[in-house]
Order: sequence, then C-alpha cells, then structure tokens
Amino acid sequence: MESANQTASVTEFILLGLSAHPKMEKTFFVLILLMYLLILLGNGVLVLVTVSDSRLHTPMYFFLGNLSFLDICYTTSSVPLILDSFLTPRKTISFSGCAMQMFLSFAMGATECVLLGTMAFDRYVAICNPLRYPVVMSKAAYVPMAAGSWAAGSAASMVQTSLAMRLPFCGDNVINHFTCEILAVLKLACADISINVISMGVTNVIFLGVPVLFIFVSYIFILTTILRIPSAEGRRKAFSTCSAQLTVVVVFYGTILFMYGKPKSKDPLGADKQDLADKLISLFYGVVTPMLNPIIYSLRNKDVKTAVRNLVSEKHFTW
Repeated sequence: MESANQTASVTEFILLGLSAHPKMEKTFFVLILLMYLLILLGNGVLVLVTVSDSRLHTPMYFFLGNLSFLDICYTTSSVPLILDSFLTPRKTISFSGCAMQMFLSFAMGATECVLLGTMAFDRYVAICNPLRYPVVMSKAAYVPMAAGSWAAGSAASMVQTSLAMRLPFCGDNVINHFTCEILAVLKLACADISINVISMGVTNVIFLGVPVLFIFVSYIFILTTILRIPSAEGRRKAFSTCSAQLTVVVVFYGTILFMYGKPKSKDPLGADKQDLADKLISLFYGVVTPMLNPIIYSLRNKDVKTAVRNLVSEKHFTW
C-alpha cells in the first residue's frame, strides 16, 4: 500500500537537461532549432517527391519516403520538449506526457532499425538477383514489409513503455536527461527492474543485433557482386544505388553503439564529464542523424536530385 501511495504521488517528472550548464542552453537552443527546421524541410521534401514523382514509385524510394517520414515523427516526439527545456526555468513533464514521449521515441527508433534492414534487403535483391527483383519486391511485398516495420517498432515500444511506467517511483522524480529516455527513467524506480533489464536485452538483440547482422551479411553479398561486374561504369552505377543507405546505416548504428557500448567512468569528476558527453551524444543521435539523411540521399542520388529540381521548378512556375 505504501508503494502504491508513493507511486501515485509522482504526477510529474523534472527533466534536468543542461541545467548544470546554463551558459550552453541558449547556444544549443539556436543550434537545435535550426537543425529541427532543416529536418522538417529536408525530410519533408523527400516525402513529397517520393509521393508526387511517378518515376520514384519504386520499392527503394518507397522505403526512403518511409524513412524520411519516420525521422520527422521521431524528432517531433522529442525536439519540441528539448527546446522548451532550454527556455523554461522549471523543466517538468506530466507522468502521462512522459509515457507518451517515451513510447513515441522508442517506437520510432525501433521502427528505423527494422526499416534499415528491409532497405538492405531491397538493395540485395536489386543487385544480386536483378532478374527476380520485380517479382520479389512487388508492391504486394514491399508495402507489407514497411507496414510490418512500423507495427513491430510500435509493439516493442508498447511493451517497454508499459513495463517501465508500471514501476513504483518513490519520490525522486528528477530525470537526468533532456527527455523521458527509458534508461534514465528506470534509474528512478524503487523496485526490482530485472524484468525490464531482461526485456530490454531481448529487444536490443531483436531490433539492434539481428538487423545489424542482416545488413552486414547483405552488404557482403552486395559488394562481392559489385566487384564481379566487368565494367568500371557498371560497378560505379551499382555502388551508387546503395552507398547512400550504407552511409546512413554506419551513422545510425555507429552512434548507438558508441552511446551504449562505451565503459562507464568510476571517477566522480570523470562521471560528470561523461554524463555531459552522454547527453550531447544523445542529441547527435536524435537530431543530427535525421538531418543528415536527406542530405546524404540527395547528394548521392541523381533521381532524387532531378525530382527535387523538378518540384522546385514547378512551384516556381506556379508562383
């Protein structure tokens, strides 16, 4: 009964953010706001061209449109909260608001892991089995693959969020983060979180380990096939179709592995510095990566560049 009363008393959480570094808050507010606007613009344009340009109605660009829309949803679930925390003296969020933000962020991150795996499969079939590509990657196949990515990410997030928010929180409601990041929230629980840890471990294997292994194996076959192409022009053209996605995969998974895989400092001063570094890396993962995706794809893809130019010229002509 006492535990239930303590849990009920926690109606809101305080987001610590960069409170210990007030001089950095205004600088980061401007930087994050500009990055967020670029994310909305860049990914919004990619979504628009993949929908409106009939020449981009292929599996590869369908997945790209999904990735861009996902990046908009992911950043919108957290960036407005981060920006508000930079300006508000008391950085609070309601219990239900924290649960919703946690669910959306986790769902978008898990969905992107699966979606990048499906994009790797698309490139594998296109390059290693080009004659079977129209059959294997038909609309009846790639639409359910994308929908399945969203469904799987949402289901995993629902499980993790439900397990986390059912825990008792005994008075300490200060989250040492910008947002309701699930690991930061679990640290506040005053109960055994072994089930949460096991569940998170299983989820990480399914949504991080399996897609990474699948992408790695797919690109081994892809690179092997490309190297067997006799002409240099053929190799360049084949590699250009998958180099953009490979770059996105390296940035996305590289940041995650660096963020969660590095050792923790036992020195108090070192721990404080590491804590600040963890927060800044989290910002990079949540803001810079979605901002880079449309830049990478537009710079490395002639079809996208052509579609964007056509869209801009049409709008200019209309005006």
